[in-house]
Amino acid sequence: MRRPTTSLLLAALLVGVAHSATAQAPSAPPFRALQDNRAVPESKAQVQLSFAPLVKRAAPSVVNVYGTHVEKRAANRGAMDEFLRRFFGDAGPNLPQERAQRSLGSGVIVDASGLIVTNNHVIENMNEVKVALNDRREFEAQILLRDPRTDLAILKIKSPNGGLTAMEIGDSEGLQVGDFVIAIGNPFGVGQTVTQGIVSALARTQVGSADYQFFIQTDAAINPGNSGGALVDLNGGLVGINTAIYSQSGGSHGIGFAIPASMVKAVVETAKGGARTVRRPWLGARLQHVTPDIADSVGLDHPTGVLVASMQPKSPAEEAGLKRGDVILAVDGQTVDDPEAFGYRFALKGIKGETKLTVLRGATRTTLPVRLGPAPETRPRDALKVKTRSPFLGATAVNLSPAVAEELQLDLPAQAQADGVIIAEVEGGTIANRVGLQKGDVVVAVNGAPVGSTKDLERVTRNTAPTWEVTINRGGQQLTSVFGG
Repeated sequence: MRRPTTSLLLAALLVGVAHSATAQAPSAPPFRALQDNRAVPESKAQVQLSFAPLVKRAAPSVVNVYGTHVEKRAANRGAMDEFLRRFFGDAGPNLPQERAQRSLGSGVIVDASGLIVTNNHVIENMNEVKVALNDRREFEAQILLRDPRTDLAILKIKSPNGGLTAMEIGDSEGLQVGDFVIAIGNPFGVGQTVTQGIVSALARTQVGSADYQFFIQTDAAINPGNSGGALVDLNGGLVGINTAIYSQSGGSHGIGFAIPASMVKAVVETAKGGARTVRRPWLGARLQHVTPDIADSVGLDHPTGVLVASMQPKSPAEEAGLKRGDVILAVDGQTVDDPEAFGYRFALKGIKGETKLTVLRGATRTTLPVRLGPAPETRPRDALKVKTRSPFLGATAVNLSPAVAEELQLDLPAQAQADGVIIAEVEGGTIANRVGLQKGDVVVAVNGAPVGSTKDLERVTRNTAPTWEVTINRGGQQLTSVFGG
């Protein structure tokens, strides 16, 4: 379970009652008791009201997920390894046959064929996965799809032998604050556990555990190990996948978050269609929050919507007629209050057809149809993993394009996306990591030579140099540093 940190606000309310034997205080109004609506149960049915029938129906669909990353021992052994093997065998000290890292979480069967949805962080970096049902049957599973941007992953039981109970994906759009919900998962590895609470809030966008933030907040107890488990409504439908908590101690403080079923359904349908990755629509515009000052200047009575700050040439945003300064208020009639909410609503529309944006321009509201389609890869990525000794040793660079920028969630000005080289990955413990290169850095120049493609970067780093002058663009700011050779 991811545990985003948050500051803990402690409030103390001290109520004092002053009394003086010499001073006459004004008489207080008489205490008025609240109306008592309590009543003795009038029937056996009222006494026996319980969530048990709902749990009995939903629990068989929730599984435990065991992920393992196994590294096999190298085939070539040193002289000391061979000496130890003769005395201790292959299980002897310093002779591990494999090194395993394990993770434990939960998952939900969403199709009777053995399709399971869980969190990506539960099986991140894992190459072997097993699932255990609540009836203690265990199965090996293969990973069909990983989607780090939503923190979802889809698994498939390799050899199901029948008897699998799938949970229907419910209507997360119909949830209201105050609705009862049930969380089912495997907290702390103690076994399947059920907790109950209410929906505390909807459309939470400042959680930070995924790119598409639009979480359901609940006070149903969610703890480490609940990740990937089910949030269930009173109809028995899956309305969310439990994914994160706010916690100072690692345990539940009554603030848990779940990915809404509408996003879960989109990822599941992608996996059913045979795709290994989720493709999402591209708007091609840079959006920003509407502040109270901006809201006042455009005639809104409160901050809502997203402001169009800039657009990419030949993008769907430009083709639809969006202009800088427009405020997008809704996607297909569903209001959006910030860029995160817009990104979530827009991502659910798929990559075919069109969607309609409600736009405020000046004092006029209008509806603009926007073509849906993936971001184009306008030139090959030509990935380059730098292996020569330079500040880039250990980094992987690719040619920049709208598709790459969309995947990495870059917020670059239009001219920066025409060409350029971007750092797509930095290995830990390498020179690139030590000098501070980061994923998303755009390489502008090396030793005064402009870098417009990975071929340029390969050429300028081919030979060693006594010093390296590197200029990058990071978050819109141009930075230049000098490193030793």
